[in-house]
Amino acid sequence: MSAERLRALADSGAPLVLPGVYDGLSARLAAQAGFGALVVSGYSVAASRLGLPDFGYLTQTEITDAARDLIAAVPGVPVIVDADTGYGNALSAARTARLLHGAGAAGMLLEDQQWPKRCGHMEGKSVVPRDEWLAKVRAVVDLRDEGIDMFLIARTDARGVEGLDEAIARARAAAAAGADAVFVEAPLDRGELERIGDELRHARPVANMVEGGRTPILSTAELGDLGFPFVLWGISGILAAGHALRAAYGALATTGSGPDPSALMTFGEITDAVGLPDHRRLDERYSA
Repeated sequence: MSAERLRALADSGAPLVLPGVYDGLSARLAAQAGFGALVVSGYSVAASRLGLPDFGYLTQTEITDAARDLIAAVPGVPVIVDADTGYGNALSAARTARLLHGAGAAGMLLEDQQWPKRCGHMEGKSVVPRDEWLAKVRAVVDLRDEGIDMFLIARTDARGVEGLDEAIARARAAAAAGADAVFVEAPLDRGELERIGDELRHARPVANMVEGGRTPILSTAELGDLGFPFVLWGISGILAAGHALRAAYGALATTGSGPDPSALMTFGEITDAVGLPDHRRLDERYSA
């Protein structure tokens, strides 16, 4: 079972790095780089699929459809999906879990923001009452009795709204309710990361490294030493893709010729990355 595999990876001793992916190509490239598990980044899906910010626009069905497509591209690799707030109340969160499980997801992130949510490193966030969020956590956990076992990462954004004490208290309560891992979003300095890692060490805390965000960037080894079994790099892929696309399209627009070949994957590299050799073999096998 994929959720059980994630639990085993989390408890293996070495921090598990989770890169954020958003479509079939990004998922395949991340898997080919050797990552043992992937996370569907809501920030990245909103940007790539909708061309919109992570500002509450992405819907339950849109994230499920995006997840289904990229999960199919990386069979055998556990994929965790950013499910935002669960898109409603506890019953809605359970339905979201059912949809994502049906799409092949191994796990999900479930946060405590008010809807419409915001990227965790943006201004203007608010959170629901603690018990309202915990009801969603319990609703997803209870699905295990039906054989719908999702690796549940319970994310709290309370640090930026009600302070670190409340965020840690919420994370502890989520772990007690059955969450597999906890995620205190947007700590402000190394001292806060140290405290989260220490006080939540037995709840499998997640560290989120966001380039340009509020949290200092530390290495995987440093974060492992602080007690984090998971290190999430949710938007690195979309930032890199956006930079490359802007440069390529800018070169086409200003020079009238293609961008510098040294900045591009070759035609052969991209077709290999998406599995053309295997598809050629299948085509030959079934050709008359």
